[in-house]
Amino acid sequence: MKRLLILIIAHCVLITVSGSALADYREEIPFVPTPIEVVDRMLELAEVKNGDVIYDLGSGDGRIVIRAAQKYGVRAVGIESDSTLIAKARKAAKAQGVSHLVEFRDEDALKADLSRATVVTLYMLPWFNEAMKPSFKKYLKPGARIVAHDFGIAGWEPDKTVKLPGFEIKPGGYKHQHVIYLWRIAKGPN
Repeated sequence: MKRLLILIIAHCVLITVSGSALADYREEIPFVPTPIEVVDRMLELAEVKNGDVIYDLGSGDGRIVIRAAQKYGVRAVGIESDSTLIAKARKAAKAQGVSHLVEFRDEDALKADLSRATVVTLYMLPWFNEAMKPSFKKYLKPGARIVAHDFGIAGWEPDKTVKLPGFEIKPGGYKHQHVIYLWRIAKGPN
């Protein structure tokens, strides 16, 4: 409940801040799990296929990484800075029988080498998404896809935006409609 309240307040504050200021504003990003139905839709929207390598930035409990390995048999890497969540993700991957396909790294996503990624997933705050732009430009090759949950990337027009039907009722009666954004990398690094 406390994390959800923090996320809601942060979202409202960030909406009022200009795009350039967002890249300079660093706040702790709370762990808010993505519902599995949203995870599935994110992976579908990215058109995950054999040979893809998924990188989930801020992978939390590993649900996107694990689901990609389970459902598509692809390799997946979770980048997370919370060691408790990494331990939970590794345990879940082992329990789901996909440890051989997944890896969880205790790493700062803003400094991570994404050069092996063909699909990047994220459920992060707007300042983080904007701060990732240089890494996306540097590392992602033509054909790579970026899929973001709820928050876009300032200044980048998504190739596709999907509002999921219905609303999730959060604690306290807050109604939330999930939105997923997709970008396809069309040209090489700048």
